[in-house]
Amino acid sequence: MNRLANLFSKKKKDILNIYFTAGYPALASTVPIITALAEAGADLIEIGMPYSDPMADGETIQQSSMQALAGGMTLRTLFEQITEARRHTQIPLVLMGYFNQVMQYGPERFVERAAAAGVDGLILPDLPAYEYQRDFRALAEAAGLQISFLVTPQTSDERIQEIAASSTGFLYIVSSSSITGGSSQISDRQRAYFDRITALGLPNPKLIGFGISDAETFRTACEYFNGAIIGSAFIRALSGQEGRVGEATREFVHGILGPVEA
Repeated sequence: MNRLANLFSKKKKDILNIYFTAGYPALASTVPIITALAEAGADLIEIGMPYSDPMADGETIQQSSMQALAGGMTLRTLFEQITEARRHTQIPLVLMGYFNQVMQYGPERFVERAAAAGVDGLILPDLPAYEYQRDFRALAEAAGLQISFLVTPQTSDERIQEIAASSTGFLYIVSSSSITGGSSQISDRQRAYFDRITALGLPNPKLIGFGISDAETFRTACEYFNGAIIGSAFIRALSGQEGRVGEATREFVHGILGPVEA
């Protein structure tokens, strides 16, 4: 079974998905961060593929991408690093980036290399669900890669249902109409939006992202859905930590979940 599917079949609540940018804060940071996240108690890791022209990324993630690219990160290097990380952990790994990157690399080659390296799923915010169905679904499914699409407060109920039908991984619930790294407070309006999605009775696992940054917002998000995604706050915790990314990673996750019991 796909590692991502296996996670959601075994764990229904309090799933912690941590996002980080591959190659940040240093080119060699990727493997130590993955292994430290797994050891510290994260359930799922979302690896950002650095890109020069992002759509929804806030300043923190944009800057981390620019630093990673300047440091020499490429998709070829990333696949090599994931292959190495798979020697140490079987935690589910999802790549998040843009379909432009996939097209430039070559869709067939991309899914083949991702699957061979040990990737379990993809998040490609600029890939419309209808284009996924028409042009990419067969490739992704043949490679065993699950796809997760995003919905926002502006997405209609009908559109949410269509997007959910295309999502084979989890449904990414964007918490607000903003870029990443925004407010960490969950408002009454957001709660009403979460209730609206719950009322649709969608069968997909659901994780809340954007604005989840600490133990309090993580716990609140978990009251509504299966778990939450923390990205910008973790990137900030890694800033300037090139020599101790493992320690910084463990400290951050323990701050969200508490120490892992021996």
